[in-house]
Amino acid sequence: MIENPKVSIIIPVYNGSNYLKEAVDSALSQTYKNIEIIVINDGSNDSGITEALAKSYGDSIKYYYKENGGVASALNYGIEVMQGNYFSWLSHDDVYFPEKIQTQIDILKFYTYPVISYSDFEFIDENSKLLKVKKSKSFKKNKFLISLITSHKIHGCTLLIPKECLEKYGIFNEKLKTVQDYELWFRLAQKYEFIYLPKVLIKSRLHKSQGSNKLSLVKVKETNLYYKWAIEILLKEDDKNSRIYLKFIMLFIFFRLILKGYSEASSFAFKKFLKF
Repeated sequence: MIENPKVSIIIPVYNGSNYLKEAVDSALSQTYKNIEIIVINDGSNDSGITEALAKSYGDSIKYYYKENGGVASALNYGIEVMQGNYFSWLSHDDVYFPEKIQTQIDILKFYTYPVISYSDFEFIDENSKLLKVKKSKSFKKNKFLISLITSHKIHGCTLLIPKECLEKYGIFNEKLKTVQDYELWFRLAQKYEFIYLPKVLIKSRLHKSQGSNKLSLVKVKETNLYYKWAIEILLKEDDKNSRIYLKFIMLFIFFRLILKGYSEASSFAFKKFLKF
């Protein structure tokens, strides 16, 4: 492990002046100090309000403007210009706890190879009031891949990712508008170990103006495609070479997805089940 590695906190924002200050302030308040904070304005059209707020921080942060292209493109822009050894995503409407980065850096000393860490998180409302705490858990590789299909317990802003992982196995897919995060986690999870930290490290805000709430039809289509793609990879990744095992997994995925309403993907899993 590099001693005192630099961490790049990348904050993509689009018309987000209402919450951006709280996000940036939480990044600036990190107890771990070898950081850079990069705000990527993804073509906001709010009469320059978001830009003015970001620029008010002066040299405390790095600010970039780009034409609107979606969250994935803004994050990729940040990854391109970042100078840190580690990538940490902070949505403009979310908040880091002060010890977020330090907690994750501390765990790296136990590993001699690149790992990706994630943690628990909590939901807050528009007024920063606590709604509920979301707990994740530790998984072995194969079960972790399954969890990326059957549950959404991994919050992207809890992750700390070595930049070398992104350089070797790719960045966010800019063609995707709603599942660009899980698609990338699934790709990375095939190559790297994800380490669970049982501690709440971020506050994830729920509010009506979130982009995901405006893309519900796109989300259903993309999620079905993502699940089908991931299932195909999961079958190839199976290292137990057991037909009984694979049949059980496909049935398990079928029930989980049908309960979520993803009929296309659940039907795909059930057909795989019947083949074994």
